[in-house]
Amino acid sequence: MKKRYFFLIMIIFILLGAVICIKVANGDYSRDYLADVTAVNRLLADIEKNWDDISKKRDEQVPISGNLDYTVIGMDGTVYIMTRTDMAQTISAATGHYDTIRDIETEDGIVGRLIIHNPTKDNERIRNRKSAVTIAVMLSAMLLIMLIYFIYINRRVVGPFAGMKSFAQRIAAGNLDTPLEMDRGHVFGEFTEAFDIMREELKASREREEAAVKSRKELVAQLSHDIKTPVASIKAMAEVMTLTAKNDMEKDTLSSINGKADQIDKLISNLFHATLEELEQLDVKPEEISSKDIVKMITEADYLKKVTSPDIKDAVIIGDSLRLNQVISNIIYNSYKYAGTDITVTSRFEKMDNGQAEKQDSEPAMDKNYLVIEIADKGGGVPEGELDLIMEKFKRGSNTEGKDGAGLGLYISKYLMEKMEGGLSCYNNGEGLTAAIRVRVA
Repeated sequence: MKKRYFFLIMIIFILLGAVICIKVANGDYSRDYLADVTAVNRLLADIEKNWDDISKKRDEQVPISGNLDYTVIGMDGTVYIMTRTDMAQTISAATGHYDTIRDIETEDGIVGRLIIHNPTKDNERIRNRKSAVTIAVMLSAMLLIMLIYFIYINRRVVGPFAGMKSFAQRIAAGNLDTPLEMDRGHVFGEFTEAFDIMREELKASREREEAAVKSRKELVAQLSHDIKTPVASIKAMAEVMTLTAKNDMEKDTLSSINGKADQIDKLISNLFHATLEELEQLDVKPEEISSKDIVKMITEADYLKKVTSPDIKDAVIIGDSLRLNQVISNIIYNSYKYAGTDITVTSRFEKMDNGQAEKQDSEPAMDKNYLVIEIADKGGGVPEGELDLIMEKFKRGSNTEGKDGAGLGLYISKYLMEKMEGGLSCYNNGEGLTAAIRVRVA
């Protein structure tokens, strides 16, 4: 209901009430009090005609004549007939009530009197009752309208305002994930959309900020690792030059260079480890998901379309979709960067018995501990002695020479899989490297 509609209805009721009040105040009800002369004469003539029979009756109640209530009395005050028992039955009472009094004449002269009841009070009582009903109806209608408008205000103004207040409190508390319910029907409809757009922008800004902070941390970790290599070279050269120094001054200078290099190495190590510890503060929330979701993750990660028909067995697994997607993306990206060949994805069930893995290729997932997803390329693999090394902090295989990287991808991937009660391992498959992701079956 619009505000102008409410005011329009109120004006209509006010005008209607004013009209009724004016009519009541200025109304002429005199006609209600006057008896019909023709009807009175007809009634009087009828009574005079039947006077002999009427004069024999005493206090007898007879039917009303037309719309006239009347009483017939004798000259001595005897009441012969009447249409109602509550009417005036004497001349003095009729005079006090402003009743119409007519003489009844026969051949013997005036034999009695006809008292016509004055309906003033009756009409006034009926008029007052009608006025009371009209006023009650108007008040009830106005009360109903006020109630409807109150409900409208509560639902369309007060309620949404409370919702916006709660939304603002959630935003202030940092909860940017819960959207503000949209409803263009209330007065804040357009504002709710603007507020929710603000929430989305704040959320996007926070995500960009977090991504930038994380990117800076990773960059610091990578630079710290890359700086350690030339520092190690400086130390090595200083040690060689110390052996061939010609005098003590040169030895002292080289010793100072070596000491400063050690100092730089320690500072870089501290910076590196501090950054790496922050990188490891990754939230992992395992839950039950379908293994079919992994196919979607692989498809989304395979932007170069090198994966050939991934074969993932059906099962309900325990994992964090976000982190599992991160692990799969990292492994496929590594294959792009270091192998550049087609990628084969297969899966099998594996049951752990006293720490020993038992392969279960064809049996259903029931009673099996893990689903193993093997992502294999044909890039030649890595030396056997480096298979465990490449999953350590900032360690890379010898086949990565000349290619950018910080050596964090597999280390963090293994860390995430262990947080999901699974694991990650790598082995050579004869043509290239296979990364086996072990996910626990629900």
